[in-house]
Amino acid sequence: MTLNERIDSDLKDAMRSKNAQKLGVLRMLKAAVKNAAIEKGGADAEMNDGDVVAVIRKQAKQRQDSIEQFDKGGRPELAAKEKEELSILQSYLPQQMDTAELSEAVRVTILEMNATSKAQMGAVMKALQQKIGDRVDGKTLSQEVQRQLSGGK
Repeated sequence: MTLNERIDSDLKDAMRSKNAQKLGVLRMLKAAVKNAAIEKGGADAEMNDGDVVAVIRKQAKQRQDSIEQFDKGGRPELAAKEKEELSILQSYLPQQMDTAELSEAVRVTILEMNATSKAQMGAVMKALQQKIGDRVDGKTLSQEVQRQLSGGK
């Protein structure tokens, strides 16, 4: 079952169970995926799982930013709503790497590439993104690569 099929199936289940919160999030996600497909190749374009994951990550990032802003603005009820939506979106993302796994993957890649300075960060990032794909967000990966290339352990 593709990710798109899973979202469709869960959308139908949310309708049957009258789960308004999940239904709203999944409808928004379907619209975002459809918009991305149109941008990619027209109304009939098909999205593979990697493309759908990228859309979900973008939506999750928007929720994280909103949570941060609502917390700063003293709106805990809106932040809580965004957190619920974020948890629904995260259920469709691949299992994330833990900190130790990430650190080890970065260390090994730096050694393999004989990288010694931040000037080589782009090449290290590219290699890591090919290796670990969607299991870590770009910001976290970038921070770990910078930390290790600058000599921090």
